Amino acid sequence: MRCPYCSSTDSQVKDSRPTDDNTAIRRRRICNDCGGRFTTFERVQLRELTIAKKSGKRAPFDRDKLERSVQTALRKRDADPERVERMISGIVRQLESSGEGDIPSSEIGRLVMEGLKQIDEVAYVRFASVYQDFKEAKDFEGILRDMDGE
Repeated sequence: MRCPYCSSTDSQVKDSRPTDDNTAIRRRRICNDCGGRFTTFERVQLRELTIAKKSGKRAPFDRDKLERSVQTALRKRDADPERVERMISGIVRQLESSGEGDIPSSEIGRLVMEGLKQIDEVAYVRFASVYQDFKEAKDFEGILRDMDGE
């Protein structure tokens, strides 16, 4: 594992333990060159996933990118980090077990919106505004109407 501080590949695992939801192993590491300490996570990957984008391009699925987009929607919101991690892990498990090799980006967006709606309505609207490419204020009316209708 490459050290995030000095880029050395000489590091040692000092502590390993499962995450709270048992979907990953958390490893505390120390760099043997600079002494920097950092954490890595090891997760099960059932198979390689490819994202079919709206443009027709294909790209490998990136869990970190999914997590970053969720965190952007949740910025400055008081969301339970464990609940967010469970949501992200659940989305990844759904995608991996779907039986499809190519996953439409729209399916990922739909799953994220479903998850965020349960965690934080403001984050849900933020994500929807980007995912559904809102251009003006009236674009928010439909999604807010849908939220009130439930």
